[in-house]
Amino acid sequence: MLNIKEIMLSVAPMMDWTDTHCRVFHRALAPHARLYTEMVHANAVIHGDRARLLALDPVEHPVALQLGGSEPALLAQAARIGAELGFDEINLNCGCPSDRVQAGRFGACLMREPGLVAESVAAMIGACDVPVTVKCRLGVDDDHRYEVFQAFVDRVAEAGCGLFVVHARNAWLKGLSPKENREVPPLRYDWAYRLKRERPQLQVIVNGGIAGQDEATVHLDHADGAMLGRAAYHDPYLLHRLDVAWWGGELRSRAELLRSLRPYVEAQLERGVFLKHMTRHMLGLFHGERGGRAFRQVLSEGAHKPGADWSLIERALDVTESFAARDAA
Repeated sequence: MLNIKEIMLSVAPMMDWTDTHCRVFHRALAPHARLYTEMVHANAVIHGDRARLLALDPVEHPVALQLGGSEPALLAQAARIGAELGFDEINLNCGCPSDRVQAGRFGACLMREPGLVAESVAAMIGACDVPVTVKCRLGVDDDHRYEVFQAFVDRVAEAGCGLFVVHARNAWLKGLSPKENREVPPLRYDWAYRLKRERPQLQVIVNGGIAGQDEATVHLDHADGAMLGRAAYHDPYLLHRLDVAWWGGELRSRAELLRSLRPYVEAQLERGVFLKHMTRHMLGLFHGERGGRAFRQVLSEGAHKPGADWSLIERALDVTESFAARDAA
């Protein structure tokens, strides 16, 4: 069992988004949140550029490596590598609905192969000394039977998996894009709640469609935690509000939180990382606030230019804060 306080709030693995720079930013906002990498295929972990794919800053902990794949031996090898590199959890993706994933027989397709998932989980558990977890959907396409979903979970739990992150909607493998699969299939939080009620020994995290503080908090009455996806990206300050509401502490300003990242940003710049790779994750920090558009504009227009450095972030903050000053006048 994972520490309940480390799984109450988490940020979903998001392809092309939750890289190490994103996770360091989210950690500054939410000291108690559990963070996840983008999905990395087991073959890429074994044969690819690990320094890039599995980049990990010490401040990120607790952080999970999410793996894609369907070959137990390869997943086991990748899980061992991930654990040796310092990841606190290895998570198997059984929910991604993209065409590439379908062609490779992994992701959401695995919902139809509980035996293979169980074999994979058992192999991963045998290969590493950190928790192995699963992120899944409720089902695929037109299968709307709770019993099938529960049977999937039971089979995988028998193999040793004790935590399931449940994206509480089906994956439609035909006719919908990955983006539409995050929005169109109806949400059924009650299935995740029922799973927790009927299988109290399992840890169940609810994911999907959580857009605000109240929505996230309600899930704690029925499950072990709430995982935010796009909301955490488009309105990252929500993470800070949740962290303070659930664990206590003082609510810090957006500017103060961002300025706390200056040492990290400048260290990365010295290593040759371009500012744009870091600021792209910060664009939503002032979401819904006066000056938020100006903040995004300054960063978007300047971060890609040669020599862009921390001073650009200060300029974006100055422009944003000028709106607040005008409102207060």
